[in-house]
Amino acid sequence: MNHIYLCIDLKSFYASVECVARGLDPMTTNLVVADSSRTEKTICLAVSPALKALGVKNRCRVFEIPKHINYIMATPRMQEYINVSASIYAIYLKYISKDDIHVYSIDEAFLDITNYLSLYHMSAKELAVMIMDDIYQNTGITATAGIGTNMYLTKIALDITAKHVDDHIGYLDEELFRKTLWDHQPLTDFWRIGKGIAKHLAQMHIYTMRQLAHYNEDELYRQFGIDAELLIDHAWGRESVTIADIKHFAPKNHSLTSGQVLSRDYSFEEGLIVVKEMAEDLAYELVDARLVTSQISLMLGYTKNTRNPSRKVITLSVNTSSSRILVDETIKLYQKICDKRYGVRRMMLAYLRVEDEMYESYDLFSDQEAIEEDKKLAEVTLAIRKKFGANALLKARDFERGATAKERHEQIGGHRKGDETWEDGQLPTR
Repeated sequence: MNHIYLCIDLKSFYASVECVARGLDPMTTNLVVADSSRTEKTICLAVSPALKALGVKNRCRVFEIPKHINYIMATPRMQEYINVSASIYAIYLKYISKDDIHVYSIDEAFLDITNYLSLYHMSAKELAVMIMDDIYQNTGITATAGIGTNMYLTKIALDITAKHVDDHIGYLDEELFRKTLWDHQPLTDFWRIGKGIAKHLAQMHIYTMRQLAHYNEDELYRQFGIDAELLIDHAWGRESVTIADIKHFAPKNHSLTSGQVLSRDYSFEEGLIVVKEMAEDLAYELVDARLVTSQISLMLGYTKNTRNPSRKVITLSVNTSSSRILVDETIKLYQKICDKRYGVRRMMLAYLRVEDEMYESYDLFSDQEAIEEDKKLAEVTLAIRKKFGANALLKARDFERGATAKERHEQIGGHRKGDETWEDGQLPTR
C-alpha cells in the first residue's frame, strides 16, 4: 500500500507561544526564550522568526546576540508550552485518528493521511493547508509542513524543501528526492545524520547523498555496522517504518532516568545530597506507576577538562520500589565510583529493568514489613504532593547547601514550569 504522510512543525514554537501570549506577531517581534535569572552564558531555548531573519541562531547563548539588536527576553514556561501543544494535538484529532498520529516532539508530529484524502476529497497539500490554518486561527502559531511517500521523505521535505518555497509546504517522493537533493550539502541537514556521522563520512570522502548511495555497501557495513542499513536506505530515499509500526513497537527493557547539570562544581558531600534526592524521587515514581526495578545505573561527570565520567551499573538481589533500599544502594554506588579529587558537575541516575510490581521479589535479608511501610509512606507522600504541590513535603536535607530537589520540583525538563503571567509594562527587554 502506498502511503502519504504529513509532518507538521510549529514554527519557533516556544518563542511563538510567548509572542502570542503578549499579543505580538512572532514574525515581526524580536523575542528570545531564556531564563533571565541566569548568566549571559545561558542557552536561548528559542528565538522568534523575526530574530532568525536577523541572523540570530536558535539555541545560541544570550551573549551571542548582537548588542545592537533590541529584544524581549521571555522566561521559559514549560507547562504553558505543554498546554498549547496539547491543544494543537486536539486540532489534529479533528481531522485524523489518534492511531494515525505520531507525536515526534512537543512541536512536531507525523500524520498518516493516506486514508483521509478520499474522505475529504482533497489533495495532500489542501489537507495540510486546512490543518495549518486551523492551528493558526485557534492558537496564533504558524506551522510549516512536509509531505512525502514515507516518513523519512516527509521529514526531509519539512526540514529542507519547505524552507525554500513560499507556502512553507514541501513535497518529496523517492524520484524527486534523488532529482533535487542527492547533491544537497551539508549532510547534517538530513534527518539522522549528526556531526559525528557526517565527519566519519567525510573521512571516507562522502559529502552528498548521491555519493553515499553509490558507495561500496560492504565497506559501509564495516564502518558503521547495522547502522549502515539505515544510511543506505535513506541515501536512496527509502524508509519502511510506518506509524502503525511505531504504535506497535514495545521495547524489551524499560527504565526510569533522572539527570541534571549542576550550577557549579559540587564537593563529594554536596553531590551525595543530590544523589539521595534523585534516588528517592525516582523511587516515588516507581511506586506511583506501580513498578519495580532490579538494577541501578549511575554516571558522574566532573569539572571540565579533568577526567572522564565515572559510570557503573549494579544488579540488586531484589526487585523493589522501596525508597529505603534504592536510596541506600545508590549511596553505596556513589561512594564507590565518585572521584573525590574533582568537583562533580553532572549526574545521571537510572533504574533499569523496570517492570510491573507483580514481579516484586525479596531476598533472605529483606524486612518485608518495613518495605510495606516504606511503600505506604511513599503513597501518602505522593498523594499530598499531587494535591498541594511537589514541595508540600520536603526533608531537612532538601534545605542543605547544594540541595536541588526543591528547585527541580518547580521545573519541567530542567526549566521553569512558568506559572507566572505577564501584564503590560512587565516585559523584560534589552
